[in-house]
Amino acid sequence: MRWLKYTADGQTSWGIIEGDNVIAVSGDPFGEWQRTTRSHRLADVKIEIPVMPRTFYCVGLNYLKHLTEAANKRGEVPNVPDRPEIGYRAQNALIAHDEDVVIPATATEKIHYEGELVVVIGKKAKHLSEREAMSCVFGYTIGNDVSERTWQRGDRTFWRGKNTDTFKPMGPWIETDVDLDRMETVVRVNGKEDLRFKTNDMIFGIAHYIAEMTKYLTLYPGDVIWMGTDGAPENMKHGDVVEVDIPGIGVLSNPVVRES
Repeated sequence: MRWLKYTADGQTSWGIIEGDNVIAVSGDPFGEWQRTTRSHRLADVKIEIPVMPRTFYCVGLNYLKHLTEAANKRGEVPNVPDRPEIGYRAQNALIAHDEDVVIPATATEKIHYEGELVVVIGKKAKHLSEREAMSCVFGYTIGNDVSERTWQRGDRTFWRGKNTDTFKPMGPWIETDVDLDRMETVVRVNGKEDLRFKTNDMIFGIAHYIAEMTKYLTLYPGDVIWMGTDGAPENMKHGDVVEVDIPGIGVLSNPVVRES
């Protein structure tokens, strides 16, 4: 099932995508809901952020090639993590499909995309084993973890480099039925493929992360976990359009503009 948060006729609501149409839903996918008689053409609605998370988790250094290439650029030996690491991001940075990534005027040219699989939690979860972990997953969406690398290196908390307004596009919708092992993540800039990698080729998988996280914290419906990226991204600049395509989920597309 494909769930969409959208606005049409001045009203924001949840819907289910069926073909080229959106069927409006009363309620929400994390609780009780019912189909309504209202529908819209998908092309006619404004796509919103698919879910506003209670807590926004973000995995780092979870793909070997990304880790290795970053270390090589710094002239260092790659330090492969021996345990899963989790960080946090800010809700203010979230934007929807087709909305502008705005680069502040004071930013350097080192603005990178990071195409990521996003896990959407559907059930309250604590102390899950790795075998049980996937039971709390509702579905998946797509994220672009935009990063200003100079700020990222200079600020100990990543508060600017990762959390500037508009630096976290997410969407376009939530897909509940995917085959992770068959999926690839593709990033295109201005229609040209820039990066491709196997989506599930992670150092630590989703179940491992959820099991480790729920030893210490409670996951709630609507929480999201961004699962990291692979490869070496290129700089984004004013006028670019960046697409993160994960077949089986969809395409997240966002224009890039720089403040004057």
